[in-house]
Amino acid sequence: MLKKGDKLVVATHNPGKVREIGDLLAPYGMQAVSAGERGISEPDETGVTFAQNACQKAVHSANSSGLPALADDSGLEVEALGGQPGIYSARWGGPQKDFAMAMERVHTELEAAAATTPQQRAANFICVLALALPDGTCTTYEGKVSGSITWPMRGLHGFGYDPIFVPKGHEITFGEMDPVKKHQMSHRARAFAAFTKACLS
Repeated sequence: MLKKGDKLVVATHNPGKVREIGDLLAPYGMQAVSAGERGISEPDETGVTFAQNACQKAVHSANSSGLPALADDSGLEVEALGGQPGIYSARWGGPQKDFAMAMERVHTELEAAAATTPQQRAANFICVLALALPDGTCTTYEGKVSGSITWPMRGLHGFGYDPIFVPKGHEITFGEMDPVKKHQMSHRARAFAAFTKACLS
């Protein structure tokens, strides 16, 4: 069980993820530092599931820092594309992780699949959070949010695929949504809720 005042490494170099996870940890009095700030490298992601990749990152940061480490692996799963881009969500943006390019690819492939209606463009964001301790143990917590893909991109908030994802029951994209509202309902928030229930007093 983690407690108020503990320092936790957020095992990512992605500023958007560091900010979101830091915001979620703040009410619990946790001191979040990023792997980048600690000079910890990013390990190769060789897993075939979100959970495997999240644990690889968390265990690497915990071993490197001697502190508990929290990693997430998350992505977009599009039904008409057979669940792609899935664990390759960042890689669809190429070496520079250009998400404008990645979103364009999602749109192009949906057009090629003749998926034009919101029902045909069903998708979900998934997040798996992994908590690794310096002793090598790793536990995972999953969250999902369903919705559909829209085009063109809309909104300047968030990051990644947020500007093309409309969550179920809403008319606006995550990219248009107030960040506070998104934090309350996102896949990362749902995974974090499972994590806090199990790990934070």
